[in-house]
Amino acid sequence: MAPVNPPIASARLDIGYRVDRLFKPGGPRQNDPRTLVLLAFSGGGTRAAALSYGVLEELRRTQIRVRGDTHPLIDEVDLIAGVSGGSFTALSYALYGDRLFTEFAPRFLKRDVQGELLARALSPRAWPKLASPRYGRSELAADYYDEILFGGATFDDLLHRDGPVAVVTGTDLSTGARFEFTQDHFDLMCSDLGKVRLARAAATSSAVPVVLTPVTYRNYGGTCGAPYPVWVSDVARRDNPNRPAGRALLRYREILAIEDSGNRPYLHVVDGGISDNLGPRGMLEAFEELEASPQLRASTDFAQLRHIVVIVVNSRSTPSTNWDRSPTPPGLVAELLQSSIVPIDHFSYESVELLKDIAQRWEGLRKLKVLERRLAGETRRAAEDAVPVLTFDTIDVSFDAVTDEAERRYFVNLPTSFSLPDEAVDRLRELGGRLFRESKSTQSLLRQIQ
Repeated sequence: MAPVNPPIASARLDIGYRVDRLFKPGGPRQNDPRTLVLLAFSGGGTRAAALSYGVLEELRRTQIRVRGDTHPLIDEVDLIAGVSGGSFTALSYALYGDRLFTEFAPRFLKRDVQGELLARALSPRAWPKLASPRYGRSELAADYYDEILFGGATFDDLLHRDGPVAVVTGTDLSTGARFEFTQDHFDLMCSDLGKVRLARAAATSSAVPVVLTPVTYRNYGGTCGAPYPVWVSDVARRDNPNRPAGRALLRYREILAIEDSGNRPYLHVVDGGISDNLGPRGMLEAFEELEASPQLRASTDFAQLRHIVVIVVNSRSTPSTNWDRSPTPPGLVAELLQSSIVPIDHFSYESVELLKDIAQRWEGLRKLKVLERRLAGETRRAAEDAVPVLTFDTIDVSFDAVTDEAERRYFVNLPTSFSLPDEAVDRLRELGGRLFRESKSTQSLLRQIQ
């Protein structure tokens, strides 16, 4: 059987599905270069896919006027990070574009995906394949996702789409590191992402441990001369005064681990929610890398930016249980699932707060630069013109914003599954749009962009 991610003889930075193409002339988004709009879609099965879809619908309905041109706000979206259930919405929009708004609900949201997967796994016709060590329940799921949603499309099919870059992630089972479906990450593995099916990426990102099997990728790292990302030389320097001690440095160590293909020829990947259930961890790493690396800031033309907006769509739920009222502990499967979900939910809150911390830190640095110029004798106006304002806003769309107690209880008790009643799907779609529309941060964003 041919490898699902074939090797490459040498890494070429001018081809492939990469995040940095957002910043290059002629890139996929010919929109306002002063504004960077990033979406993060959390995990949570159909619940997550429907809530994030509702936000996309609202972005499409919202008209803005920029430099004399009126267009939907969704045209300003540059990147969508999707995890687990959110990965289906992210990849489908990248593939379908506006067709998503007529096809996603019947093809995926309002289909009993979970029931069909269970039926196929129990069918004698699937047993010969499932008996193979190279074909597990997640591979069966990927084949089904191709039938109903992705049609065999690969990442090469996204290269020339006029839409945002979709970045979905899994979790390396051995190291706990994020496994990112971009050519930048696959360069480290000396592999071609372009031939990987979107359905396999979605199946990987949603491969919940115990329920689904890990998805295996070949690692050829260290054999193709792949260069390190431009920020690595700054982050690795011990004499760098801006050398981070957090995510960027950890990412550098993860890169070194991927390159060791002699000891790690296979990477087994599970649900992306284990390492980042909200989706913004990659953004946090990127912002820290920008802070630490002058080379990265220069290569991305960072100076032209005036607004960075991160919209986090968080479908975290807390279904009620009676465990605390019973002297008997829950069963093994429930215990395993709960032990993984609880830490994920706590880290989800932390991610949003860290984004807000970065915003405050960047504003503090800007004020410090203005003060330095004032002390050097410049007028206030000259100093502020020389250090333009860069706003950094975080919009949190989550069930916590629902003010009605009964309504909030309804949503947080929706299960994490790939099968929900049509009524629940429609209510989630409506809620996603409403919460985004009514957010004070959204109103502030619209004023800034226009």
